[in-house]
Amino acid sequence: MSQENNTKEIICVVGARPNFMKIAPLMAAIKKSQIINATLVHTGQHYDEAMKKSFFDQLGIPEPDVDLEVGSGSHAVQTAEIMKRFEPILDQKTPDAVLVVGDVNSTIACGLVAVKKNIPLIHVEAGLRSGDRNMPEEINRILTDQISDLLYLTEKEAKENLAKEGIAEEKIYFAGNVMIDTLKMNLPNAVSAKEIFRDNGGGRLFSGEDGSYGVMTLHRPSNVDSKEVLESLLETLTQISKELPLVFPVHPRTAARIGSYGLSDFFEQPGILKLPPAGYLQMLGLMKGAKVVLTDSGGIQEETTSLGIPCITLRDSTERPITVTEGTNTIVGSDKRKIIHTFNDVMETGGRAGNIPEFWDGKAAERIVAHIEEWFQRR
Repeated sequence: MSQENNTKEIICVVGARPNFMKIAPLMAAIKKSQIINATLVHTGQHYDEAMKKSFFDQLGIPEPDVDLEVGSGSHAVQTAEIMKRFEPILDQKTPDAVLVVGDVNSTIACGLVAVKKNIPLIHVEAGLRSGDRNMPEEINRILTDQISDLLYLTEKEAKENLAKEGIAEEKIYFAGNVMIDTLKMNLPNAVSAKEIFRDNGGGRLFSGEDGSYGVMTLHRPSNVDSKEVLESLLETLTQISKELPLVFPVHPRTAARIGSYGLSDFFEQPGILKLPPAGYLQMLGLMKGAKVVLTDSGGIQEETTSLGIPCITLRDSTERPITVTEGTNTIVGSDKRKIIHTFNDVMETGGRAGNIPEFWDGKAAERIVAHIEEWFQRR
């Protein structure tokens, strides 16, 4: 446990692409701490090595001290494998706490191992709820919050969700959004849309001028694992692309489904520019200059709110309601009429103006680490 010099040892867990943007500012803040020393464990849940490397390099995340190299699998297989491989790390390191972020399988798997070994668990990005328990991430969120000793919120409203679930108020701390820390830190280094289009054959249709294009992303099973739903979405997006060219960084899962369903003609549409999976700085540059973003990503809902870019979310619910109540986000599901109506509103009026939520100021990680230091000193 604690070292002779009273340094506290924390294991920080990262598992998949959404985690990378959350762990980067936390690792940077811990590095400045005189009290906390961090070991970074990458579970390998995100098994695209090239993408992992690009994100770690771009975000300045130190190379993981441990890589569990779990790889793909069903939710049960992946979660079980992470638990099996993570337990020996805890036995070896005997940390004072384990810190997990977000809502991926690595989050709940490592959290369960920690608490069963009586090691305090810290959850960053706690209390978010979509209300849709068909989403695996929703289950991960609920269970991780139940077993955590410290819960850090990105928005005040999340406290109500935790209160309803019986979580003690003294465990909860509103710190702000670490995703926005990463965005603000990296915005000056974002790759310009013009450069991306030039390197990917965008041609005359994709000038890269601000507001001259839209960005789309699709990856959630509810959208891409049903041929009927995916085909309808692609038809709707094709219609939109005739008015506003769309840039589409294609998730590997989505590319596979489009191919297997015989829908690859979508990529031949003149208003669609297919890109490989984008690194963080590339995606940031694309969003920064977009007229609108159409997505089913949770993180992108937050990033577009911070950037002031209209976001049309192709889901029936969101675990980030503040992006709707205060930000630039509109939830439309996969309903063609709603998508087109909301898109037309963006084109005609500029869409939702939005405000920047409280504590989305680039200093959330600093507040979290300072609070953890105080927590350790009280124990």
